[in-house]
Amino acid sequence: MKRSTLFPVVLVALCFPGAVAAQSQAARVVRLVPSTDRLAVAVGQQTPFTVRAVDASGADVDATLRVTGPRDAVRINDGAVTGLSQGEYQIVATLVVPADSGLQPISLSVPIVVSWPAVEALSIDAAPGALFVGTTLAHRVMASHADGSVRPDPAASWASSDIRVAAVDAFGNVTGGRPGQVSITASFEGRSEAIEYSVQPFPGTALRLSRGPSEARTGDVIRLAAIVTDAAGTQRADVPVSWSHSYTATDGMLGVPATGQIGADGAYVADIPGIHTITASAGGLAARHTFLATARDVVQEVEIVGHGLEDWYRTTDLWVFEGVDGRDYAITGSKISGGFAFFYDVTNPAAITKVDSVQVDARTVNDVKASPDGRYAVLSREGSTNRRDGLVILDMADPRHPVVAANFEDGITGGVHNMFAQDDYLYALSNGDKYVIVDMTDIYNPRYVSEYNHPDSRLHDVWVNEGLAYSSEWGTGVVVVDVGDGRWGGSVEKPVFVTSYATPSGQTHAAFPYYQEETGKTYLFLGDEIMNRRGLAWAGYPGSMGSYQDRYDPATGTGGIPLVTRGYIQIVDFTDPENPEMVARYEVPEFGTHNMWVEDDKLYQAYYEGGLRVVDVSGELMGNLYTQGREVAVFKSASPVGYTPNATMVWGAQPHKGHVFLSDTNSGLWSVKLLPKTRPIS
Repeated sequence: MKRSTLFPVVLVALCFPGAVAAQSQAARVVRLVPSTDRLAVAVGQQTPFTVRAVDASGADVDATLRVTGPRDAVRINDGAVTGLSQGEYQIVATLVVPADSGLQPISLSVPIVVSWPAVEALSIDAAPGALFVGTTLAHRVMASHADGSVRPDPAASWASSDIRVAAVDAFGNVTGGRPGQVSITASFEGRSEAIEYSVQPFPGTALRLSRGPSEARTGDVIRLAAIVTDAAGTQRADVPVSWSHSYTATDGMLGVPATGQIGADGAYVADIPGIHTITASAGGLAARHTFLATARDVVQEVEIVGHGLEDWYRTTDLWVFEGVDGRDYAITGSKISGGFAFFYDVTNPAAITKVDSVQVDARTVNDVKASPDGRYAVLSREGSTNRRDGLVILDMADPRHPVVAANFEDGITGGVHNMFAQDDYLYALSNGDKYVIVDMTDIYNPRYVSEYNHPDSRLHDVWVNEGLAYSSEWGTGVVVVDVGDGRWGGSVEKPVFVTSYATPSGQTHAAFPYYQEETGKTYLFLGDEIMNRRGLAWAGYPGSMGSYQDRYDPATGTGGIPLVTRGYIQIVDFTDPENPEMVARYEVPEFGTHNMWVEDDKLYQAYYEGGLRVVDVSGELMGNLYTQGREVAVFKSASPVGYTPNATMVWGAQPHKGHVFLSDTNSGLWSVKLLPKTRPIS
């Protein structure tokens, strides 16, 4: 069973009449009383839960409480807890006390068990083809609940009505033994489903493979066709073919890990250099193809060009753009800084020059964007003093001295975490619940147009491309909406849902759609964000999840320990939006992903402690790009005088006019350049 420790998800503010009154109320509280001392709920269902603050007499105190739980496991609001992910967890309630009050925050912990709902129905999905003697068909079972949700990876039990006719293994692979009728049954949690087969004699007399390459690079996808013919020379497309691969090490390649990956259709990608053999078999027939995989050889050196150091606040996102004056500029946000955004002239990337700053009513400016035409910029707001978070629109007629054009709050007062800017429209998140579309034709009079709120889903980010909005919605995955593409009848005035795709991690944080000219495919790069390493051997520095402030001395600016993260990039073939398929990943062990950019067949990935990673994403993508030699460059930004000294924490990266700009939470704005593989001789 999955277990988890605390991760805050919600603040329940019973009342906050002012600092003095809040301190007085908090001082009266002697204990917290939960409505129950133990909780149990099924995934997708709710159970009531409240916490009361009481004084010495047992009377209720109108104080502010923080009620939290793992955000990927439970949702807490409106006096109820909703189960999101199966496992055992803890809900923690804490009395909020004013800063410098001298009061100790009282807290309590309530265990909660989140279980799966009962299985309502099973279905069996079989691989294409008929079942013949000596051939194997793969099967998988799908278990659904009454609400239509699907149980991930159900461990079904498989059985054959006659193992002499066909045998089935524990994973649903059915192999024909002799001609006859047979029933294959899958059972799971009291439900059963069966599929019937008439096993026929094997008709094939020959098996051959289509011509393949004698040499390929690691990471190149090789596709071979297996052709089975019968005694009459007729091609038998109904005969299932099994695929396997083997590897012969060349000098220096002994003791390697996995050497490649093969799909059910025979598509193969080599991870490491050496001699690779692909084998197709059916009945008693077999055919093989052997080729040499050579190193991909895409590595380029990185040159540090410029650095705009910041050490008194944590830098958040960045946006680099060409201003209306023809010069190049960068905007950065800041975390828990009092609402600052900073503006840099980066026309000369070697001389990054801060030219202005704008302070808004916010605790954090998480996201910054500029319109493609450079006409306006926007700053997100979170934690404003009046609790009406929205966004600030800036007139960029003079990019060196931005002017506030408007504050926009219509429909987005719950806090704006991310945005996406087009010339005429802006997409702004509202309290992690929905995004609002704003008409930006007149930046001094922005106008609410419409909104999209996906049901029962938490929203983190949105990216718009060619009339489709791709919103990253954690456990729901990526949600795609027609906001102008038109094929599904959508427009900015009337957004229309197209599809959603849930990732295995359930932590979809960012999405970047990319059309690859070489293959004609559209790939979706979906990034996780997991701010812990629980359960792994390297879980982080001791205390890194609970006592960071105890280790950091704000008076001297010394101490502190880096945060720890995990997660990876999941790559989906989105060429057919209604039939997306997961095909590849980019996963660097022991680090976690954040924002990304894809341009000219290169992925520019902000990998938090893993630094800036530049990855070759040319050609068809399959398998783990990290193991295929596709990494072009790695740059770990760190400064001995950073917010957290000597600690890399890359938040975002963006290529611009031959350079790569990146923001590091601990050290500010950087510019680097990839050096050509072949340099001129001086």
